[in-house]
Amino acid sequence: MFYSLTGQIIHIEESALAIECHGVAFACAATAHTLRELKPGERATLYTHLNVREDALELFGFATRAELGCFRLLIAVTGVGPKAALALLSAFTPEQLGYFVAAGDAKSITRAQGVGPKLAQRLVLELKDKLPGFGHGPQAGNAPASAILPPDSEALAALLALGYQQAEALLALRGMDDAATTQEKIRHALKNLGGMG
Repeated sequence: MFYSLTGQIIHIEESALAIECHGVAFACAATAHTLRELKPGERATLYTHLNVREDALELFGFATRAELGCFRLLIAVTGVGPKAALALLSAFTPEQLGYFVAAGDAKSITRAQGVGPKLAQRLVLELKDKLPGFGHGPQAGNAPASAILPPDSEALAALLALGYQQAEALLALRGMDDAATTQEKIRHALKNLGGMG
C-alpha cells in the first residue's frame, strides 16, 4: 500500500519515529540503525512496510531499501514476526546477517534480543538461498568459500582463537589492504567487531 514516505521527522523514541508528510504524521516502528541515521527536524525518506492485523495496522519504516528487503525476507520465515525481524535488524545490518546465514553461523544470530538457537537455525536453513535479498551482489549466494576468506589466514585464526565466530571474523577482516601486516589486520578486525553488537 505504501512504498515510501518523504517528509519531516518530528519525533524519535526508542523503537519508533513519527514522520510528517503534508500535514499528516505517520508513526513507524523502526530499527536501531534507522533511528541512529535520523534526527528530529530533518527531511527524510523512509521505505515502508504495512503489516495488517485483525486489531491493528502497523507501519514499519526503514532508511534503506536493503533493510526493507531484509525485513520482508525475515517475516516470511516461519516463527519470525515483525518484532523479531526488527530485533534482528537492530542487532545486525542486512550485510552482517547475510554473512552469518551464508556461513551457517546460527550462534552469532542468537545475539539478537529474543532470538533463540532454534529460531536462529531456522533462519539459516530458510534464508540460505536468498542471500541476494540481503544486499549482497547477485553472485553472493553462489560464491565459493575461498572468495570471502581473507588473504591472511593467520589473522582469521587469531580471531577464532579469541572466541569469535568464523562469519563475524570474516566480516571484520573484509576490505583490508593485502599489504597490511597480520597485526594490523587483527587490530582493524577487533575495532570492527567492537562496533558490530
